[in-house]
Amino acid sequence: MPAIPADTRSTVTPCLQYRDAPAAIEWLCHTFGFEKQLVVPGENGDIRHAQLSFGNGMIMLGSSGRDSAYGRVMALPGDIGGRQTQTICLCVSDADLVYDRAREAGAAILLDIEDAAYGGRGFTCRDLEGHVWTIGTYDPWKQ
Repeated sequence: MPAIPADTRSTVTPCLQYRDAPAAIEWLCHTFGFEKQLVVPGENGDIRHAQLSFGNGMIMLGSSGRDSAYGRVMALPGDIGGRQTQTICLCVSDADLVYDRAREAGAAILLDIEDAAYGGRGFTCRDLEGHVWTIGTYDPWKQ
């Protein structure tokens, strides 16, 4: 029997860690348009838990380096040669606008903005700590 999704706005929530989570929160809000939904500060200026919303989606993040069971299963991109085992896809209404903001904010553009053969327009970049984001107008729910 398959799992039954919860009755909630979004049933998949990516979780990230950052060395400088306060700076990452500000960068993600300014650059990609996330909004702070919940930010729980920890000790010494770190972030124990944060929830940033974007439309009907959300990411959760916190400061890396905390000695916890969850923290021990996570690695930052810089710790593993910049490679990723997953990336985040952010669906936006204007990919060119976000592309310009990302470049101005210092994002490393990995795949330049272009129209995709399967529809939509988008690009792929690294955020300020190396997490990979694909951002575009492609809506997989409309295919």
